[in-house]
Amino acid sequence: MHHSDAPGIQSCMTTANAAASGTFALGGDLTVNRLGYGAMRITGEGIWGEPKDVEGAKNVLRRAVELGVNFIDTADSYGPAVSERLIGEALAPYAKGLVIATKAGLTRQGPNKWEPLGRAPYLRQQVELSLRHLKVERIDLWQLHRIDPKTPVEESLGEIAKLRQEGKIRHVGLSEVKPREIEQARKIVPIVSVQNEYNLGDRKHEDVLEYCEKNGLAFIPWYPVAAGKLARPGGALDAAAKKYGATVSQLSLAWLLHRSPVILPIPGTSSIRHLEENIAAAAVHLDDAQWKEIEASAK
Repeated sequence: MHHSDAPGIQSCMTTANAAASGTFALGGDLTVNRLGYGAMRITGEGIWGEPKDVEGAKNVLRRAVELGVNFIDTADSYGPAVSERLIGEALAPYAKGLVIATKAGLTRQGPNKWEPLGRAPYLRQQVELSLRHLKVERIDLWQLHRIDPKTPVEESLGEIAKLRQEGKIRHVGLSEVKPREIEQARKIVPIVSVQNEYNLGDRKHEDVLEYCEKNGLAFIPWYPVAAGKLARPGGALDAAAKKYGATVSQLSLAWLLHRSPVILPIPGTSSIRHLEENIAAAAVHLDDAQWKEIEASAK
């Protein structure tokens, strides 16, 4: 399968380490390896309830840390509460330098149902619950999961600013926002990161990425692996992956790491094999011309 000129990416699976992805300092003072882990998938179907294999989910978390992951992203609504609780059970007390980011602002009415809620007392309650589930005294990075159209963002983030002053939150981030909303939020509380949907096949938030680059904010792409027709067998990405001895998901993640130094991809999985494959993406290095060719084929 490997061409003689292609790096044998699969062969370095066992030694792959997230440290190979480089680092980023969140808020200028929290340095993490750029390739992290998203903990949405360690729940039940529809991101609802317990995972089929609770011990297996905890083992994935432990293995991620062994592989150099020191940035884990979760949310109170994954489960709800399930993902945070499993992280606390599997990993607390946390290794020095391990950053757990969480979110609140979406409520759950059942599998695959998500409703924004940004009222101050609700967000305070969720922060207190996150502290308890994650077994921490302060949340390193707390993100507003969505801006609630029914609640002024000044109310939502005003409460978060208070929690930050109380020492319960260290840094604040946003999710699914445009530059105008980031500007508005920054008048209320310092913002260090933005988490938007972004991957090789979906680049609608290019403007947000540019804003983050200009302002030194982390850009955390959720849904980091290209999907749909772009990634299907025999497609452009599949052909490029075969050419370079990688998988489609490795190429997707490596492209994100190459695309901008402020990008922190957080691929999620409930399988150790997939986790190891994802982390190995940190060892994929193509030159600019090769990446340009891949980008052109993704249009």
